[in-house]
Amino acid sequence: MRPVRDAARDRGAATVWVVVVMAVLGVICGAVLAMAQVVVARHRAGGAADLAALAAADRWEEGSTGACAGAARVAQEQGARIVRCVVRGEISEVTATSRAGPFSATISSRAGPPTHDP
Repeated sequence: MRPVRDAARDRGAATVWVVVVMAVLGVICGAVLAMAQVVVARHRAGGAADLAALAAADRWEEGSTGACAGAARVAQEQGARIVRCVVRGEISEVTATSRAGPFSATISSRAGPPTHDP
């Protein structure tokens, strides 16, 4: 004689597994979205720092104040803000920061004329 399987013992087991799998997928999706916000903040800060450094280097003749004011406007248009701006001669060094959600990124960039090694 075959033993009779108790059907009541297995009732609801699939529901528990579905809930566990959905919770794990929710955590994974949350982590992916957080990583995407970090990448957005980093790219926004990097692009703003590069463009602001170019803007400051282009306006070096106006002095540090004028060049950095132009760099700040460019960074603001990119959704970032200038943390540091230094203009020495034709070379500018700019540090920009940007936020995306709870995350922020700070990137530095330098721009100026190319150097020629004889």
